[in-house]
Amino acid sequence: MIDLHSHTTNSDGTWTTKELLTKAEELGLEIFSITDHDTAKSYIEIENNKELKNIFKGKLIRGAELNCTFDGIKIVHFSDLHYLRVTDKNKLKQIVEEINLINPDIVFFTGDLIDKDFTTTDKDKDDLIEELNNIKSKYGKYAIIGNHDHVKDINLLKDIYTNSGFILLQNSYDIIYGKDNDKLFIGGVDTYSYNESDIDKVMNYFTENEDISYKIILTHEPDYTDIILSKYKVNLVLAGHSHNGQINIPYVKKLFLPYGSKKYYENYYKVNDTDLYVSSGIGESRINFRLFNKPSINFYRINKLGS
Repeated sequence: MIDLHSHTTNSDGTWTTKELLTKAEELGLEIFSITDHDTAKSYIEIENNKELKNIFKGKLIRGAELNCTFDGIKIVHFSDLHYLRVTDKNKLKQIVEEINLINPDIVFFTGDLIDKDFTTTDKDKDDLIEELNNIKSKYGKYAIIGNHDHVKDINLLKDIYTNSGFILLQNSYDIIYGKDNDKLFIGGVDTYSYNESDIDKVMNYFTENEDISYKIILTHEPDYTDIILSKYKVNLVLAGHSHNGQINIPYVKKLFLPYGSKKYYENYYKVNDTDLYVSSGIGESRINFRLFNKPSINFYRINKLGS
C-alpha cells in the first residue's frame, strides 16, 4: 500500500511525527510520505532522532505541500545520480519505478547525471536514455547542469536529455500554463562551481512580464540561493550537490560538504519568504558509500493559497 499525503502537528495534522510513522507501520504501508504544509520539519526530526528513523520500515519519501494557485500539482525532485560510480542501470531502473509510483505532474533533476571520474561508453549513454525516458510526468521533465556535468561532454549530456524527454535549462526558463491564466515559471541556472550561473539571464523574462503565479528556480549548488534572492523574489528553490555531507557521524560535523553547499546542505530551509529544498542525492561522490545518510527522492505538492 502507498500513502503520499499525510500531515503531522508540524502543520495542520493531529498526530506527531512519531505517532504518524507508527500508524504507517501498523497499516503495513510500503511507501509513505509526510507532506506537511510549507515545512520539512518532520524530516529534520527524523534525521536527528534514531528512534524515529527506526519506526517505519518501508520506503519513506520526503515530501511537502507548497501553497500556490496551481492546486494539487505533484513535483518529484531528485539529484546527483553520479551514474557509473555506484549507480548502474539496475539501480536507475528501481529509481524510475519509485518515481512513477508517485505519478508526478513535474519532475526536476538538479544536476550531476554522470560522475566525472568515469568514461561514458555508447552503451552507458543508451542505458541512460532508455531508463530516463521511462520516467512519466504530466507537464514535463526538467534538468540542469551540475559541477560533474560541467567537465563532461556537454553535447553528450544534451543528447541524453533530449532523447529521454527532459528539457535542459542552462541559464534559461520555461513556463507551464494552467487554468485561470495561472503561469508556473521554471528557471534553471548553470553550475555555480565553475562560475557559469547567470540568474539575470534566467530572470530576463520579468523585464516585460510580471504575471506569474509561482516561480521555481533550479540550482545545483544550494549556496547560490543567497545570490538569487539578493536580486529576485521567488517562491521555491530546488538544489542538490551537498549529498547532505554523505558521511554523517553523530555529534560530529558532516565530513564532505563541497564548495557551494557550505551554508545550505540540510533538507529544508526558509530563506526570507522562499522555500529552499536540498536533495541529499541518489549517488555518491569521491567515495563509494554513505554513512547515516540515505539517498533521497523528494516529493512536493503545490496547493492553492488558502486551502
